[in-house]
Amino acid sequence: MLKLHGFSRSNYHCLAKACLVAKDIPFEEVKAVPNQEEDYLSKSPMGKVPCLETDQGFISETLAIAEYLDGIQADKPLLPTDPFARAKNLELVLHLQLDIELVARRCLPAAFFGASVSDEIKAQTELDLERGIAAISRLYVCDPYATGDTLTLADLYTFYTFGLAGAIVAKIYDKDLLADLPEVKALMSRLAETPAIREVEAAK
Repeated sequence: MLKLHGFSRSNYHCLAKACLVAKDIPFEEVKAVPNQEEDYLSKSPMGKVPCLETDQGFISETLAIAEYLDGIQADKPLLPTDPFARAKNLELVLHLQLDIELVARRCLPAAFFGASVSDEIKAQTELDLERGIAAISRLYVCDPYATGDTLTLADLYTFYTFGLAGAIVAKIYDKDLLADLPEVKALMSRLAETPAIREVEAAK
């Protein structure tokens, strides 16, 4: 049986877990936190969560885990099979990760752990998030899901990217990150009611 190593406060762990649940793949959760111990680094080279334990070895990074899951079980695919549709789905996933989530993370220690953040970093982060929001607004379909009529990996990334990034922005800037994207805000509400996300969130 597959084993997912991580913990429920990690948005990426929850995202990987939602992938497994959405595909109805049996798995076991193993509690793990980010660390630099050699034993864990042999499983996840940067010491991050999650990582997936398989019969052949370990896989780190949620996108790689999702690709693997589609490879071992074709039912309920996370990504479209059409090459262009698949590429567009991954395009949105990568913009969410690189231009929204990782940008907002610059302020995560200040938002939730009492650390300080300079005015310069706050200003640059706000500017970069505005650019990221403008970029992804060109990629969303929201009819009714992120890229069309089927729940895909882009939807799971949407939910767990904006769940974290939105909380950071609300705390640091006292604003709604999705204020200019009402269609994505409505999508977030729909996604919260999907069976996979409801199961993951209920288990937190």
